[in-house]
Amino acid sequence: MTVDHTLVKRFRQEVGDRLAHQRRLDQASGLAPMTGEDERQFARALIAQVLEEFARGEIGVGRTPPTAEEEEALAAGIHAALFGVGRLQPLLDDPEVENIDINGCDRVFVGYADGREGLAEPVADSDDELVELIQILAAYSGLSSRPFDTANPQLDLRLPDGSRLSAVMDVTVRPAVSIRRARLGKVFLSDLVGNGTLTPELGRFLAAAVAARKNIMISGSTNAGKTTLLRALANEIPATERLITVERALELGLDQFPELHPNVVAFEQRLPNSEGQGEISMAELVRRSLRMNPSRVIVGEVLGDEIVTMLNAMTQGNDGSLSTIHANSSMEVFNRIATYALQATERLPIEATHMLIAGAIDFVVFIEKRNEYAAGGRLRRFVSSVREVAGVDGRVLSSEVFAQAPDGRVVPHAPLSCAEELARHGYDPGGWS
Repeated sequence: MTVDHTLVKRFRQEVGDRLAHQRRLDQASGLAPMTGEDERQFARALIAQVLEEFARGEIGVGRTPPTAEEEEALAAGIHAALFGVGRLQPLLDDPEVENIDINGCDRVFVGYADGREGLAEPVADSDDELVELIQILAAYSGLSSRPFDTANPQLDLRLPDGSRLSAVMDVTVRPAVSIRRARLGKVFLSDLVGNGTLTPELGRFLAAAVAARKNIMISGSTNAGKTTLLRALANEIPATERLITVERALELGLDQFPELHPNVVAFEQRLPNSEGQGEISMAELVRRSLRMNPSRVIVGEVLGDEIVTMLNAMTQGNDGSLSTIHANSSMEVFNRIATYALQATERLPIEATHMLIAGAIDFVVFIEKRNEYAAGGRLRRFVSSVREVAGVDGRVLSSEVFAQAPDGRVVPHAPLSCAEELARHGYDPGGWS
């Protein structure tokens, strides 16, 4: 059903004004502020009140009031504008939507879980309104307000549903936004075996590797499913362990499931303010995490100079750490890490970096993405390679312990040096020793 977004915008303002007025009255009366859920329920009552007044007004001047269906759609739109993500909400509510790319308010491209792509309805009436929507989200998402304006034209944040949003303005002709849906939040290795991301043997191997406190780096291209796999691995960690997560923008959300992880501290990078003060970098947060008595440190995504700090942490008794990195193959990960280390404050030479890698990382897992929709298939994500770090001789030495066979199956490919250790945690290496 088509919604009159002009009315949604008008009623959102009215309901927002009444909500703000009630907050002031409560404060003046010495009442405790409404909880988030109380405020949402009160807003629903205000929305019903505003729509009833509108219907009476339309009847009074001889016009047809909205039908029950139209009124329901208006109410949903107003509530989404107040507490959700405005006209983006229907796309985020669609379980089949994986990616949303916005190149200006009226150029909205949607990618679906089966590999299809298509155009969607505009998400704002103007680019200025789109920027305003992103600014509102930036003010209320994450641990601190994040600016999005001419002075701060880049933004990364986590939406209330766990999706990842990246936005830019002024460096593009029109504001551009990309949203990657978190379709699988509470996910386990068994789920990934079920959807074909992992073979049953790979699932058992990874579960044993986590239980054995192996340091694992997950690699892959953009949108390959690295974060989903990281969540699944983290959910293999016993509930008795204390986890510290470090991210640029909160995304992992392990603290949202206290039945799985009751003892979690989530760190989020803080950007500098308008005076250039107050920044807390990823590298600083990783260092801080080591002073917080962690059982394991989980770095959501390595993109820069935090790599040296993280590798040092892995070699200082914080076994069982997990992280992700962009790479086009499991072998390329070592060069990618070396490149980041060269850019770090420590300016580590390549040889020193490879020595650090060899002492820190146990396994590199590569997850691949293939869109086979055009050929009658669907979007596939699957782990196609696992490397075990074996040492260093000028460069990192590694063996590919899982690889694709000629028939496409991912099978054991080389002996595991830690096979006996993994066997103690339930993994039968299938004849390798």
